[in-house]
Amino acid sequence: RMKNNFQIITIAVFIVGAIFGLLVFSGAIPIGGDDETQGQGSVVIWGTLRGSTVNPLLEELNNANQTFITTYVEKSPESFDRELLEALASGAGPDMYFLPDNLVYQYGNKVLPVPYTNFSLANFQNSFVSASEVFLTASGILAFPIFVDPMVMYYDRNILDTNNIVYPPKTWDELVSLVPTLTVKDNTNKINKNAVALGHSSNVTNYKDILSMLFMQSGSRVVKAGEGRYVSDLDTNLNASVLDFYTGFADPQQIAYSWNKSFQNSKDYFSTGNLAFYFGYASELSSLVNKNPNQNILVAEVPQLQNAAFKSTMARVTGISISSFSKNQNTAFIVLNQLTSGNFAAKLSQALGVAPARRDLLNLKPTDSYFPFFYNSSLFARSWLDPSPNDTDVIFSNMINGVLSNNLKARDAVSAASGRLTLLLNR
Repeated sequence: RMKNNFQIITIAVFIVGAIFGLLVFSGAIPIGGDDETQGQGSVVIWGTLRGSTVNPLLEELNNANQTFITTYVEKSPESFDRELLEALASGAGPDMYFLPDNLVYQYGNKVLPVPYTNFSLANFQNSFVSASEVFLTASGILAFPIFVDPMVMYYDRNILDTNNIVYPPKTWDELVSLVPTLTVKDNTNKINKNAVALGHSSNVTNYKDILSMLFMQSGSRVVKAGEGRYVSDLDTNLNASVLDFYTGFADPQQIAYSWNKSFQNSKDYFSTGNLAFYFGYASELSSLVNKNPNQNILVAEVPQLQNAAFKSTMARVTGISISSFSKNQNTAFIVLNQLTSGNFAAKLSQALGVAPARRDLLNLKPTDSYFPFFYNSSLFARSWLDPSPNDTDVIFSNMINGVLSNNLKARDAVSAASGRLTLLLNR
């Protein structure tokens, strides 16, 4: 794990900085410039993306470069950690990784950072969407982003049409005002149709990310850097209000009440045609359509706070990193440059049903019913440095359940979660 991240990365940069700078100066490494130098040998990339998606695109790269070959090895998310540690111990690890944002913290000390002297912070921010900044540390860039998977609001147009609702809500106030109309109850007060699946953790798909999105819309970064270490940014009165707002959708005493524990997983339930709004990722579109091909699904940007000064949504972003254990780092840097600045990023994003992380590619919007919203949402998407996804799932779930069970006030639940998150970041 990335204990004392700043110190580790600083040491790594110190060791490789002189060699790296010399290679860049000599033109052997083309980061940020034209790729005119030929690599040698082979480069192996590990990741959890489907090989059937990645390999055809790498074949184009290999055909264009006759002096080296790049191969991809698909790994299971469940066994990736174990296999990587075993490979590194035997000296047979990969040269590069596809690195999702939620593994940055854990793999930061296995990555060769690119110093800002070679690719400036300004250049990075001008080239890639803001969600990509999860890859930035005080000492360098841990990964160069390939694609971004923004959270959006899917909605069942038939339900809105039936209730004479012309457009989906653009603000949370508008969404709450629609709940009484779209939440249908029988004479025993049992809910038969739902406006939105929010409020719980056990049966709300993406609950941690939805709540994170709400925190970020209120101005919180969830995790922030300070004094050489990472700490939680949750413990605020404003975030306590956000938690009360979220759990209000599961409180029968609130006007927003639309969801309870009796319903199945929200993603599956959306496909029954009884749920008006579902918050999910761009990458979920194909699975949603496949669950119910006859459903009239459209997509919109997630609601924002009334009169907000900025927009925000949650995103998953994946980049590509060079292993600090690679035995062919020169060629790996050339591959890194080609994968992030060529057609590879655009084609991979399209194949995965997500948006490219490069700003210039986002300017080339498709014209179908969905991707313009995915592209637009990517521009104001954010992510945060998750030290351990499984552990933070528990922290967020306990925060929600503490309020729903009336065991904790929202302020105390947020404070407790913040303390646990900081401990997790520095264990």
